[in-house]
Order: sequence, then structure tokens, then C-alpha cells
Amino acid sequence: MVAGISFASTVFPVADAPEGLAALGRLLPWGLLLMVLAVAPLLWLSTFPVPVAVVSVLATTAYYPLGYPDNLVIVAGAAALFNVVSLGYRRTGWLLGLAQYLIIHVVETVHFGAPRLGYALGMLAWVLVVLVGGEGIRKHREYRDMARRHSEEAERTREEEARRRASEERLKLAREVHDVIAHHISLINVQAGSALYLIDSQPERAAEALAAIKQASQETLRQLRAILGVLRAVDEEAPRSPAPGLDRLEELAAGVRASGIGVRLEVVGTPRQLGAGVDAAAYRIVQEALTNVVRHSGAGTVTVSVGYAPDGVSVRVSDDGRGCADGFAPGNGIAGMRDRAEALGGELTAAPAPGGGFAVRAWLPD
Repeated sequence: MVAGISFASTVFPVADAPEGLAALGRLLPWGLLLMVLAVAPLLWLSTFPVPVAVVSVLATTAYYPLGYPDNLVIVAGAAALFNVVSLGYRRTGWLLGLAQYLIIHVVETVHFGAPRLGYALGMLAWVLVVLVGGEGIRKHREYRDMARRHSEEAERTREEEARRRASEERLKLAREVHDVIAHHISLINVQAGSALYLIDSQPERAAEALAAIKQASQETLRQLRAILGVLRAVDEEAPRSPAPGLDRLEELAAGVRASGIGVRLEVVGTPRQLGAGVDAAAYRIVQEALTNVVRHSGAGTVTVSVGYAPDGVSVRVSDDGRGCADGFAPGNGIAGMRDRAEALGGELTAAPAPGGGFAVRAWLPD
């Protein structure tokens, strides 16, 4: 298109002039060569913007002072300048544009003896329009790129957040399943051992142990159904039981008592309704601590103390068992309890008690 504009603006005005053929003759050969050098490089405008701008602007700058027929070949240089500035080569574009303007008008001033002020101001306005237009396109492109980057970053953030939440949900499910399975299966194991031992000599006590196994297994199934309900399809209305809380400690203690360990419950302060997360976490900590007592302590008695405060709740589970061997290393159960407490901004310690046995202490802010 630029080549067509340059050709038409050269041929048609000159052809109508009395000296048209002579004027066209002056183009050959160097004037035509300059026109070709100004227009032809535009074919590589997007690939080599700076070299194309330099060649095209230099060719158009040389064309006019040499007295060739006036035309619109300067459009080729303007297109190259506009492109190079819009792509971010600002210094190169402005230097080429202003240098072209100054060279042409210095030569014209020398040639005519005085500057043509109106023409000079008009050309300056033309150069500024081209350069400022390129700056506008550059700004628009930068804004569009920035918006795209922000959109991609937001999408990455959403994906990372979704992955984080999925990971947290899987960890939460793993903890819930561990707490339920470990506690109730431990009770079932202890009761099954008692039933086998007593079935011949004391069948009535063996029957009590079997009844305790039935109750523990029913509770295990009920809680597993509640936990695994979250894995159902999103559009299914899965019935879910509320998460157990501190109001069910007596049931928890009864299950442990059935295994032959005495459980004493103590409440300090005025019981109150806790946040759902705090209430469930406190229950699970007590449950896991009692599971460890049943499985590892060899204790005869365990004390569960719950202390209510205005800003939270404390939990302490201590037993009179054999404590722990040298080189004790916390297992998954204690790590899970600690993670529950820290996830709520609380803290948990688990260590041998000074007077013997083992103690788990937790503080959960509410």
C-alpha cells in the first residue's frame, strides 16, 4: 500500500505538469533507487524493525533535499518510525524522527535562504503525531500484556489455592480416619483379647467384652460414614453426622473403661459452646491420647481434664502407666494431635509426666 501511495503521488501530479516527462526523468536512476530503499524494507517491518526504520528513514531523508519530484514517499519512513516506537525502541525512533526533520529543514533553509515557517511547523506536527501515536500503541500493548500477565498470575494463584485446599482436605481426612480407626480398633483388639482369655473361665465377662466390641465397631462404622461422606459427588446430597465434640467425652471414656482402664473426667471452669473446629479438635486430641494409653501405656487409670477459659480451652490427658522408654520419638498420632492444635493457633506437648506415666497437654484458642 505504501508503495502504491508513493508511486501514485509521484506519477499523477507530475504527468499533468507541462514538464512532466522531464520531472519523471530526474527520478532515474537515483531518485527511483531511494524510493525503492524507502519502501521495499517495509516487507521486513515486523522481523527487523530497527534496521528497516534506519534504512527507510535515511532514504526518505535523502530523497527530498536532492530535488526529486515531491511525493508521499515520506509515508514509508513514517510507517517505519511508528512501528519502531510502538515496539518499544523509543530512543531509536525519536532520534531518527527528529534527526530527519532537522536535516530536511536545515537543507531547505540553506537552499531557500530562509526557513518556511508554516511548512516547518506543519512537518513538525506530522513527525510528532507519528511518534506520539507510536507511543500510544506501545502503552496500549504494555497495558494489554500486563493485564494478560495479571490474569495468568491470578489463574495460577487460583490453581495453587485449589491444590492447597485439596491437600489440606486430604490431610484432614487422613487424620480423621486415623483417629477413628486407631482408637476403636485398639479398643476392639483389647476387648477381643479379653474375650478369648475369659471365654472359658468367666463367660459372662467375655460376653461383656464382646458387647463392647460390638459397640466400638458400630461407632467406628458410624464415624467412618460421616468422614467418607465428603468424598461423595458434589451434586449428591450425602447425609452427614455432626463432628463429635467434648459433649461426647463420656461415651469416649465408657469405651476405654470397657477395656479395663479406669477413666476419670474432670472439668475446670464453666462449660460453654466452643467453635466447631476447636470442639472437634479437642475431642480428637483426647481420643488419640486415650488410644495411646490403651495401646502403649499399660496404665490402670487415666485422667482427662478439660479447662474452659474465656479465650479458649485446655485439655490434659495423663495416665499412671510406665511412661516411655529411653530414646522416645513421637509417632504419627502425636504429630497429628500437634498439627490439629497448631492449625488453630494453639500448642500441644506430649512427654513423660514427672511423677510417672505420660501426659498430653493442649491449648486451643477460641
